[in-house]
Amino acid sequence: MTTHLGLIGGSGLYGLALEDAEWRAVNTPWGVPSDAILTGALGGLPVSFLPRHGRGHVHAPGELPALANIAALKALGVTDIVSVSAVGSFREEMAPGHIVVVDQIVDRTVGRPASFFGTGCVAHVSLAQPTCPRLSALAADAAEAAGATVHRGGIYLCMEGPQFSSRAESRIWRDAWGCDVIGMTAMPEARLAREAELCYATVAMVTDYDSWHEGHGAVDVQAVLSVLAANVQRGRDLAARLPERLAEGGHPCPHGCDRALDHALMTAPDRRDPALVERLRAVAGRVL
Repeated sequence: MTTHLGLIGGSGLYGLALEDAEWRAVNTPWGVPSDAILTGALGGLPVSFLPRHGRGHVHAPGELPALANIAALKALGVTDIVSVSAVGSFREEMAPGHIVVVDQIVDRTVGRPASFFGTGCVAHVSLAQPTCPRLSALAADAAEAAGATVHRGGIYLCMEGPQFSSRAESRIWRDAWGCDVIGMTAMPEARLAREAELCYATVAMVTDYDSWHEGHGAVDVQAVLSVLAANVQRGRDLAARLPERLAEGGHPCPHGCDRALDHALMTAPDRRDPALVERLRAVAGRVL
């Protein structure tokens, strides 16, 4: 299988110098994604970039068309997704400007579509390891090569938003739950990527200390934007260094991400809803 890198992120990645760059509109059985997808190549490797919130940041975290986003990348042939997102930190050592390549996710979102599957074709995939260790290690290597301070591993708490945390919430998630960073976008992205049999890694760029930190007070949006601006070049440099590392790996994934549906389908073939099965072929055609 030819490796095809999918990038999901914000404005920091728009400036990627892709060869043969083209914005492509993609439709899926779950509607249209957040925006058109920028396709091209980096170092000879196929790359597809999806602006998570749309160009101009028009989609709120809880309203992202996550199913269409993952399905659109799958339709373009993407095999590996690196998601770049802004997060708050619960740890002094994970300071603003640092990068955390997370390996665990706690989902605190509500009301977001969580699965491509459902009544008529039920499936249960494993999320014990919600990110791909191989792809995460390569992303961490690329971030370090780009000069970033990188923390390998961390627990990402995904909150609903769009508001930031209360101080009480922030302290609970930090002290009682042991989470390391907090954001609003890793779920259901990671879950859907697993169902679509795509390797997935989250590169979390720390912008602030959330609201638990007395010395920093409440989250200041202007301060967050300032750190975000400083992270723009880091994001581009990281992405530019990924292709050479991905070219050395390839598929099949040693951790089974690309075979996640091997034993996941529960509904007997003769009891599956034909209309749902037809939609699912876009992401699960290998097993259907």
